[in-house]
Amino acid sequence: MSHSSTAEHAFDGKAFAASLSTAPGVYRMYAADETLLYVGKAGALRKRVGSYFNGSPKNARIMLMLSQVARMEVTVTRTEAEALLLENQLIKSLGPRYNVALRDDKSYPYVLLTRERWPRIALHRGPRSHNGRYFGPYPGVTAVRETLNLMHKLFGLRSCEDSVFRNRTRPCLQHQIGRCLAPCVERVSEQEYGQAIHRAAMFLDGRSDALIHELSQQMQAASDALEFEQAARLRDLVKSLRSMHNRQFVDGQALDLDALACAMDGANACVMLLSFRDGRNLGTRAFFPRTNGQDSAEEVLAAFVSQYYSEQAAPAEILLDREIEEAGLIQAALSEASGQRVQLKWKVRNERAGYIELVSRNAQAALVQELSSRGAQRVRSEGLQALLELPAAPNRVECFDISHTMGEATVASCVVFDANGPVSSQYRRYNITGITPGDDYAAMHQALERRFRKAVEQDGVLPDVLLIDGGAGQLAQAQSVLDGLAVQGVMLVGVAKGPQRRAGEETLVLPDGRSLRPGAASPGLQFIQQVRDEAHRFAITGHRARRQKARNTSRLEDIEGIGPRRRAALLRHFGGLGGLKAAGQAEIARVEGINAALAARIYANLHGLPEVVLADEST
Repeated sequence: MSHSSTAEHAFDGKAFAASLSTAPGVYRMYAADETLLYVGKAGALRKRVGSYFNGSPKNARIMLMLSQVARMEVTVTRTEAEALLLENQLIKSLGPRYNVALRDDKSYPYVLLTRERWPRIALHRGPRSHNGRYFGPYPGVTAVRETLNLMHKLFGLRSCEDSVFRNRTRPCLQHQIGRCLAPCVERVSEQEYGQAIHRAAMFLDGRSDALIHELSQQMQAASDALEFEQAARLRDLVKSLRSMHNRQFVDGQALDLDALACAMDGANACVMLLSFRDGRNLGTRAFFPRTNGQDSAEEVLAAFVSQYYSEQAAPAEILLDREIEEAGLIQAALSEASGQRVQLKWKVRNERAGYIELVSRNAQAALVQELSSRGAQRVRSEGLQALLELPAAPNRVECFDISHTMGEATVASCVVFDANGPVSSQYRRYNITGITPGDDYAAMHQALERRFRKAVEQDGVLPDVLLIDGGAGQLAQAQSVLDGLAVQGVMLVGVAKGPQRRAGEETLVLPDGRSLRPGAASPGLQFIQQVRDEAHRFAITGHRARRQKARNTSRLEDIEGIGPRRRAALLRHFGGLGGLKAAGQAEIARVEGINAALAARIYANLHGLPEVVLADEST
């Protein structure tokens, strides 16, 4: 689970960094007297730790800290988010000397209900700095989106951003399909919308029984007052809530519990979490903690409970598929932290036993799927080794691709795969400039030059295999760059599409002039296809984003009388080009620096119309 290094005399940080993997994790720096100096997280351990020892200038605090480092430890995590959670835990529990500020910009998702004249409901991550109420946390984004979907259906709350909300002149599609009360154009009174907010808050608080009782009373009052249309609306809402409540009401009470099970296969573990809050099933989530190869399922589950609920609010009940060590201590700590009694249970019956069986079965299935995907990736990696006659299976494979439309907004992509699959945190895009539009050779040369020059200058990591999407011409560009920078030890492969562009008919072009056609059944070619297709996808998404940005910007730049200051004012006022296009001439003319004639010119240009200056509404 951890990797560490010690030194008898001076600590060789550069050598230590070179021994690390490119996986995410947490690193810890210790002084000679075992004082913990610093805890930090890394998206790629080798790169982050290496940055401390690359010889570039550092500020005085960092230089002082590095001068005291005698050894380091790292803990590899599955994701950067896990690394951040572990970093938080270690900083809080160990108090490292040189940790000055803690970045806490990631968190589990919440439902946010804002406090303003027309409140909005939305998914929220990160610091809870907005003025409003937060409901959660939820185990995943999917559960939040399902809850938001329910809020729109039942109560018609708005979800649009404030910049869009302020500039609407007519209701949007959400209102037309009955999912929003359209407060943007005041199709609903503040009092009615306030009632909808109150009801949504009661529902999110788990007070659905009280909400149904309250709505039933209002329905009866509306009926007695002969307000039959209002009574019918309330009747339908009560009916929907009761139907939902009946589906979610389990074992005679609205559940507030989590069920956990741990499955292991050798050193591999999976912890499956099933969550209920206020009777609503929020779904399952699988975790794959890294172990040191000696941990038992009981130890893994105990560590998970301690770490997970140190960051998340614990429910009243936590069901476990087995007894864990120090259960009493953990239970007491969770109860104190949550302000309510938290019970850990592992001997349960009836429906709760069914939940344990469910998560146990799902944990086993998720672990099998995880191991099979790793195994398939290993087979493909070994197939690539055999296909290219490499001395060992590649640890790092990179692929470059070029994307543009008739030479417009050219973007190069670089994707990275390691022994376990894609390493998305190390993907890179390069905006290509200063070339003849449509010159793919020049674009490839520029992207490779930028990537490998930086690696040479900063002693960065190099791939074992470099895939180039293209034939002999593109391969020659790659060879020219590597030769010019004296980069050695990188296996170059050009991936040329088949005559009919069918998958499996690709030709692999090698620098020595050989061509390989391994066929669709080759695991090595399947690996290459996987990496090439990912590079293609990543390049296309980057190109489309750049092209759209360029077109959006140019639409305003092409209008006479619109300079940088006015363009910025317009986009800021309307929240972007979409909001500006939705605005009328009169609204545009209200922006500082925009008169009626210029507003007409802007409106006409954005809609392909002749200029028509509206009469001043005040006359």
